[in-house]
Amino acid sequence: MLFNTKLLHGKSTQGFESGQILPPISQVSAFRYESMEDLEKVFDHKKMGYAYTRIGNPTLGAFEQRISELEGGAGAVSCSSGMSAISSAILAICESGDEIIAGSGLYGGTIGLLHDFEKLGIHTVYADELNGGSVRSLINEKTRLVFAELISNPSLKVVPVAEVAEAAHEASIPLFVDSTTATPFIARPLLLGADVVIHSTSKYLNGGGNSIGGIIVDGGKFKWDFSKHTSLAEYKKYGPMAFSVRLRTDIWENLGGCMAPANAFLSYIGTDTLGLRMEKICDNADKLAHALNKIPGIEVNYLTLPQHPHHNCVDSQLGGYGGGILSFRAGSKERAFAIINSLKYAYIASNIGDIRTLVIHPASTLYVQASREETEAAGVYEDTIRVSVGIEDAEDLIDDFTQAIQNNPIST
Repeated sequence: MLFNTKLLHGKSTQGFESGQILPPISQVSAFRYESMEDLEKVFDHKKMGYAYTRIGNPTLGAFEQRISELEGGAGAVSCSSGMSAISSAILAICESGDEIIAGSGLYGGTIGLLHDFEKLGIHTVYADELNGGSVRSLINEKTRLVFAELISNPSLKVVPVAEVAEAAHEASIPLFVDSTTATPFIARPLLLGADVVIHSTSKYLNGGGNSIGGIIVDGGKFKWDFSKHTSLAEYKKYGPMAFSVRLRTDIWENLGGCMAPANAFLSYIGTDTLGLRMEKICDNADKLAHALNKIPGIEVNYLTLPQHPHHNCVDSQLGGYGGGILSFRAGSKERAFAIINSLKYAYIASNIGDIRTLVIHPASTLYVQASREETEAAGVYEDTIRVSVGIEDAEDLIDDFTQAIQNNPIST
């Protein structure tokens, strides 16, 4: 099956208890059993079943199966937010004294999280450009993880997944990829060599801007070195699935970052149209970027523009798509604010991946806690405007942004 057919007819759409075409919302805290013996077996993982929504729920299970199937994974765990997913995934394998290698230009929230991990003794080393060479040069005896954003937001750096994975695997280090901005419609990092994929489901997977969530998908193929990743040692008997088992039965369960059943349902039905939405969003973003690129005084950042340094990755790794995010520099913070305030169709909001076009000034919002060095590494300056393109008619978006820019000229 191709992508859209798999969404509607794949394994994740089958087997609902009463023949529903969508998973029922199990909006409950706990599940009752006819005998204490049965419940004991569920808690001891000797019998399939659900006991308490914090440690499992059938609606969450349906959504997890769907995203795992789309990504080509061996299993998935849904979380209360994208940040919950990232933190749970990292804490499942990293302990005090360990190091992470990450690409520069990460999302502001992720930068903040990695700062918090510093207080727990988990140190992050950043590479200006994350590639095979930089990873090899930064790996040492403390390195336990390479973390990357497939398409960074909003700098739009693209990580060469295959070569980074190869370099990491040479040292028995896994590669975790945040693929929120790409989605499995554009790229599937597990097939490119990554070991774990993470999404903020609040974005493109959901699409409607109606629920917060995150998900972790394990490829189930990494050969864990349990002398290196000692936090997984007691799960050694599970082999390549040791990460998934520790994640679900320990970190996820104990930290309590489960997704709400209603949010899992909303995200499940949101993914029904993922392929259609992403195709339209990417087409709109491409047209808008090329139109804005013709306006004097505007410096546009988008992957399909020929001047973009990662332009070659569009065809080689992203299936010909540039994604739904673009940014441009307006010349000053004051002009950036004026342009944003003059838009008629774009909502001023901090999310991405909505069906509606969203716009924000990231320096004064998303990166307000980041250092100047971290902010500029993310492609964010005082005059940067980030646009998350929606599914409106491209002509209307082009007209709207053009009038906002032209009606607010650079001050002389």
